[in-house]
Amino acid sequence: MHTASYAEIQRVLADERSLTDAAEAHGTLAGALCTASSYRFEDWLQEILPDGRAQPVSSGALRSLFFVTAETLAGAEMAFEPLLPEDAQPLDERAAALSQWCVGFLYGLGSGSIPDVSKLPGEAGEVVRDFDEITRVGVGEGDSDEQNEAAYAELVEFVRVGVQLVFEELEALRARGSDDGESAEDPPPLH
Repeated sequence: MHTASYAEIQRVLADERSLTDAAEAHGTLAGALCTASSYRFEDWLQEILPDGRAQPVSSGALRSLFFVTAETLAGAEMAFEPLLPEDAQPLDERAAALSQWCVGFLYGLGSGSIPDVSKLPGEAGEVVRDFDEITRVGVGEGDSDEQNEAAYAELVEFVRVGVQLVFEELEALRARGSDDGESAEDPPPLH
């Protein structure tokens, strides 16, 4: 299944007058999918678009991103990838997008059934605390381009694997949510 690029999703969100950029919107989606068993496409649109719905021309790209993200998170292949600018973009732009992606992820986690994501136990808690640190990431002025590129690549890989770990660690929470009569018609509570 084809998913739109960062630039395409960025354009779609701009066309829809979203105040959220593509990285933060995707982070929000990934975070919410980690905690809410019944998170729907419509719920995500409520989070990222001012009117809570997309025009038909925009809906296809966003819908594809939603379902590819849900599928890769739930898959056994560890194929999840955060939606970030392409490698040809300047490093400071990519680092800022990674920071925004983590902001969105933490927001998405908090919009679900976890009252305080900073108090998650075990490895999931460590990942969340590290993601909080990544929200303040920047490009090192005294480092070489190669060092900065390597550090960025390591952070992206850490985020990619960390999201998978959090998704797996919160499986029992999602299962409990679906057993508690959580309706697919009810969006997750906002904090």
